[in-house]
Parts: sequence; C-alpha cells; structure tokens
Amino acid sequence: MKYISTRGDQAERGFSDILLEGLAPDGGLYLPKAYPQVDDATLTRWRGLAYADLAFEILSLYIDDIPADDLRAITCRVYTPEVFGTKEITPLTWLGEGLALEGLSNGPTLAFKDMAMQLLGALFEYELGRRGETLNILGATSGDTGSAAEYAMRGKQGVRVFMLSPHGRMSPFQQAQMFSLQDANIHNIAIEGVFDDCQDIVKAVSNDLVFKREHRIGTVNSINWARLLAQVVYYFAGYFQATKTNGEKVSFTVPSGNFGNVCAGHVARMMGLPVDKLVVATNENDVLDEFFRTGAYKPRGTADTHETSSPSMDISKASNFERFVFDLLGRDAARVMQAFTSAGFQLTADEHAAIARFGFSSGRSTHADRVATIRRCHAEHGVVIDPHTADGLKVALEQRDPAVPMLVLETALPAKFAATIVEALGTEPPRPAGLEGIEQLPKRVKVMAPDVGAVKAYIHAHV
Repeated sequence: MKYISTRGDQAERGFSDILLEGLAPDGGLYLPKAYPQVDDATLTRWRGLAYADLAFEILSLYIDDIPADDLRAITCRVYTPEVFGTKEITPLTWLGEGLALEGLSNGPTLAFKDMAMQLLGALFEYELGRRGETLNILGATSGDTGSAAEYAMRGKQGVRVFMLSPHGRMSPFQQAQMFSLQDANIHNIAIEGVFDDCQDIVKAVSNDLVFKREHRIGTVNSINWARLLAQVVYYFAGYFQATKTNGEKVSFTVPSGNFGNVCAGHVARMMGLPVDKLVVATNENDVLDEFFRTGAYKPRGTADTHETSSPSMDISKASNFERFVFDLLGRDAARVMQAFTSAGFQLTADEHAAIARFGFSSGRSTHADRVATIRRCHAEHGVVIDPHTADGLKVALEQRDPAVPMLVLETALPAKFAATIVEALGTEPPRPAGLEGIEQLPKRVKVMAPDVGAVKAYIHAHV
C-alpha cells in the first residue's frame, strides 16, 4: 500500500514513513492511492471478531511494511478490556428502537481520541525503536486530542510531545488532564487565541521542511493518517453490533470539529461498509454545515469563531475536510491545492449534488439544543451524555430514517464538562475513580502569543 498527497506530490510513500512524517512536503494530507475493498465474504469473516482482531484485519489492508505478527501483537496489546472498560471496546447503548450511542469514551482520558491515540503511541514506539530514532511530536488540541496524546506518549522511549491548546478555552477538567502531567517528555503550550490559531502554527512549523527535518517533527493530530486509520475500525465494530446480516445498512451521526472522526466513516464507506448516511453535526461554529447545505466553504477567523459549551468543536478550519474534498473532486490535486490555499471556495452545482453520492448530510446544534437534549436523554433513557454527544444526538433525531439504524458516536464522558451537565440536570456528573479533585493538581504549562517563531524557539530549546 502506497500513499500520495492531496495536493499533488506523487512521491509514493509507505505507511511507516508517513506515520512519522504527518503532513506531506507540499502541505497536503496523505491518503492511500486507492481504498482497499471489502466484500460480503470479508464482512462475514470479520463479523464476531474481537475488537483487537478486527483492528488487525483492517489495519493490515493499509500497512504492509510492519510484519503481521508485530502488528497483531500491537493491536492485542492496545485494545483490551483493561484499557477500555468492556470486551466490546465500543459498546452500543440503545435509546429506543433503531437509535444507539456507540461508546468510544472509556479509555484513559474519557474521550474518543483514546481509540486512536493509544494505537498511535504504540506504533510510534515500535517504529522509532526499529529505526533507533527519536521524534518530537507537535500537536494542536481543542480539548481532547491533547490529553489523549499525552497519556498515550508519556514515558514512551524516543518521543517528546509539544501540545498547543487555546488558552482558557477548554473546560477546567480538560485543562487539568493535560497541564497536571509532570512527565519530562510532555510540554504544554497555551496559545492566546482559538484552536485554529494553534492548528495554523502546527501546519506552519510542519511546512518549514528544514526545521521539521532538523528537529524530527511529527504530528498526532488527525492530519496524521495513522490516527484516522485507527478510527475506521470502530465504524465496522458499530456496524457489526447493530446488524445481523451484511445486507443491512446503518447510518452514523458524528459530532464534528476537525472532520477526522467523520472522515474515518467516509473511508469505511469507500471501502464498502454498508453505510447509508454520514451525518455531520456541528455546533454554532457551523462552517461544515454551511458547506454541505450550500456548497460554499467559508472558513472564519479567530474573532468569528464562537466559544461554546461544546468546546472541542470550536473549530472553523477543519484539517481533515481536505481529504474528503480530494475524493469529492475526483482526486484533482491541483484543484484541491487551489481550494485550500485560498480564503475559501464554492462548488459547482454538479459538485454539490455529488455530495449525496458519498452519503453526507449535516445539521447544527446550539447551547439551548445541547441542554435540552441532555435533559431529554436523561429523562427518557436514564443516560447522561456530554455536550458534544448531545450535538450529535440532536441532529440524529432530526435526520434519522426509521428503516435504518442510526448510531451516534459518543465523544466524551460527561464528567469532562460538568458545568453544562449541572445546568441541564442540576447535579454533578459522576467521575471515574481516581479523578476526584484533578483540577486542584499542580499545573505545568507555558502561555504564549500565537507566534510561529516563538513556538519554534521553544521547541529548539527543549529538544
């Protein structure tokens, strides 16, 4: 399996190379030259596999430069009930007939990012050990990527993490999860801006090829193909739990910020998983909803990016969106390069109509919607959900087809967003044992202006 850039760099690379590289040299994102296809016989063989074995089967279609025995050992070590809480790893919670939450948030940091980040940490350690090299990971987080990455990489040999986050824009719990870590290989940098400022800095540093190579810079954001690939697995896992036969279809609603989570669903659908609809749920930062409704992609600046009660989705420039647009435009790399190096773009009428062939639709949720949905879910089903999952459930209820099961991807445990849960239900959400009082732990963080040069200087001084 070889990989190419969405922006035209045709130098074909293997999985292990792009694992450590992150962005392509031309600033594009890596995708496989072609998606491997699965048929009914393959789906039948995979149905009933343990999650770790399913992960091995799917990953092995994309990874041919890690020995199969080593790859299987990695997935079996990562995806265990001890780490993720249940033998299903991603269990379904049914909310009446045909509607379910797919639980993705039972890992170490209580967020769906653990599903991919735990694997990514193991892959990094394996590949760096095999090469005798080190890697300095530069990432950006709007809330959950940072803690998931840091918990996955803390203490790992040959790996340092430099994680950028928007200063004061995450929940107190999210900040405490990251900033309380005292490991020498973990560096937290709070940027005085919004997530998009953090992400722009990561891309700018990654696009400085001299600095990137001299300082061995890699990424853990979902711009790294390996992380998105890991997320493909739980679409198959959810499908198998929700269906009895391979002829059935399933839809997914996905709370969306940086588009990586739902892009993994796009990949699964392109592989042949019987997905009817992929519903993109946004909060008030609704650039993606606007695109799917109108065909106009109009990213917003810092001043126009709202601070909301689902902060991990407070994003106006979704990195992984470029991967989908690459497929939507027939893999026309020149067109993609032009589209994503300008202020925005407009699809033609035919291109906008083509979105339906990829199964996508979208919807929007507000703070009032989140609070109402949290109350409704608790009152009707006795289930407490976090604000991001509430965004997804609200949109799913609007767009579900009674004839097709709808799975809403759960994104985090409600304990991470206590203020909104208290507003909705009048009580504090339960916390897993050992996390009481996490906000009072000593914190280790550097606050900086949104300046690429300053971030480079900090990295240089700490490698």
